[in-house]
Amino acid sequence: MAFSTSGGFAAGGPASSFVAHRSDRVRPNASTRRPTAGSRVSRLQMMDMPEVVECDVAIVGGGPAGMTCALYTSRADLKTIVIDKNPNVGALAITSHIANYPGVDKAMTGQELLEQMTKQAVDYGAEYRRAQVFMIDSDDDEGEKYSKTVYTPDATIKARSLVLATGAMGRSTAPFPGEEKYLGQGVSYCATCDGAFYRDAEVCVFGNNLEAVEEAMFLTKFASTVHWITNSEPKFLMKDAKVTDLIGCDNVKHWTKSRLLEVEGDVSGVTGVKVQQRNVDEPDIIPVEGAFIYSAGGGNKPITDFIQNKVEFKEDGGVVVDENMETSVKGIFAIGDIRNTSFKQVVVAAADGCIAAMSLDKYLSGRKDVKLDWVHK
Repeated sequence: MAFSTSGGFAAGGPASSFVAHRSDRVRPNASTRRPTAGSRVSRLQMMDMPEVVECDVAIVGGGPAGMTCALYTSRADLKTIVIDKNPNVGALAITSHIANYPGVDKAMTGQELLEQMTKQAVDYGAEYRRAQVFMIDSDDDEGEKYSKTVYTPDATIKARSLVLATGAMGRSTAPFPGEEKYLGQGVSYCATCDGAFYRDAEVCVFGNNLEAVEEAMFLTKFASTVHWITNSEPKFLMKDAKVTDLIGCDNVKHWTKSRLLEVEGDVSGVTGVKVQQRNVDEPDIIPVEGAFIYSAGGGNKPITDFIQNKVEFKEDGGVVVDENMETSVKGIFAIGDIRNTSFKQVVVAAADGCIAAMSLDKYLSGRKDVKLDWVHK
């Protein structure tokens, strides 16, 4: 699952640096779609210089795990910044009602509960930023105070500690044929990360949700044509002005009532997608160079592409943590569905956030024991 962003690449940034003409476009692959530590300086030099912000705790992800962690750390007077891609697409946000969270009326929607969690954390001092994270880094030099770095299009966050709380991909179905094969070679879950590679190219966006709408709109800045593919008529979205704006773009073609069948490609990467329109006998092949896939549903694939190999992973893709929610890297914690446990519940995610917050407060203060209560009256 990739989230939308409030920021984007500025003119003269990566789009113009990476892509001059369609014939010599560099297609994002394992070595180009994400900057590595060695390429970080050159990649950032091609962007307008972002602001640099320092904090005690940087939390990537604004779901129940991340916001609970932010609540506790901000109450502990730790300067906390939450970087959240999209508050409308996480597992909790798309839950129609909450029936098993302690103390919450069953009529409350997941979105309402998440909004309350966010407000509570912000009221205690946490800073909430909506942005796409495309890379993190960790400096092993013990003398570096702000040793953890989070890169977004608009800002570089320098932190004393880092919490990974991006959850799992919002999908429960198996990947489409060709999706995994061409991941990083035309298939992407992040328009903000990879959109600049497709200047003057045709791309497709698959998904009948607000996330897909926002990602497609971002791609209109670069692509010659954005093919928006939806299984059904997105009636529930039509009241949103963003949908109206998207469909009104000259370079957007909406394929409604169309199923994505396959992502096609060759040695160079994605060359097209096969779709089946309702009441049409033969499938269509849409020639595209980029396929951005956003399917809603329950998800069990941790969102870790921005982490690269910075921390240790389990075989199932979840981030390895200890009993304190700390990863294999000192000062980096992971909470919620990104751990890929069997217990994907809001209350479990919130508990993870609490444990991580108490653990990192102990880590930052250099204490041997956890401080159980930070607020005394």
